[in-house]
Amino acid sequence: MSKWIQENNWQNAEKLIEESKGVAIIPVGSTEQHGYHLPLGTDTYVAITLAEAAAKETKVVLAPPIWFGWSPHHMVLSGTITIRPEILIEYLYDVIESLTQHGINKYILINGHRIVNIIWMQMAAERAQRKLGVKVKIFDPAYMSKDIVKELGFGPIGHAEEIETSHMLYCYSEFVNMEKAEDNPIKPVDLYSVDPSYPNDTLCYVPSTIEIAREHAEKAGGTTGEPTKASKEKGKIYHEHLVKNLVKIIKGLQQED
Repeated sequence: MSKWIQENNWQNAEKLIEESKGVAIIPVGSTEQHGYHLPLGTDTYVAITLAEAAAKETKVVLAPPIWFGWSPHHMVLSGTITIRPEILIEYLYDVIESLTQHGINKYILINGHRIVNIIWMQMAAERAQRKLGVKVKIFDPAYMSKDIVKELGFGPIGHAEEIETSHMLYCYSEFVNMEKAEDNPIKPVDLYSVDPSYPNDTLCYVPSTIEIAREHAEKAGGTTGEPTKASKEKGKIYHEHLVKNLVKIIKGLQQED
């Protein structure tokens, strides 16, 4: 039986929720440009593949993925869809509130859209915990791979760079066109970094202006970073590290009352 509730009838969904011990994963991503070599759905596919892998090792139930995020800085290129964060907060909260009425009381939100999604996801999660009495964890690959990125030799987090590309090569190689990958190395900026693993002082992240986004679009099709350094082998190690931690979190929640 599929763990995705949208692929089941309501009776099977009821059974899945009972077997999950009240734990559900909600994958959250975006639909936005990812350079010449990756699909617009990359961020959502990242969240989906982690959810599916963890579901194979646990009895967690999977809610339908949220395919949209806050992407104003990527509107410079075709296909990007951006949703206002205040709408996304309400959307995610309503999903959680609905599932709570059906017996879910512990949630893991998998964020595939990095730091841009985190703020509004935190706000929805806080409200759900306060108003609904549920537990909500936010699982973000960038934060959850800080122990391993140096070992893999990944450069700093950018956009459609070697990290995302390696992960997609391992999980969805049919969607990746490495012949079109173009590098746009990230230049160090004094007192500023987007990367959660960055150890030095830094200002907080603010999404790029359209002018800066247009520069990256013209230079390398929207990529920042060095996707040509990506490999399926690195993607496998990265993926398995994330899944191991995700499974650990799920099992911990299932043991709680």
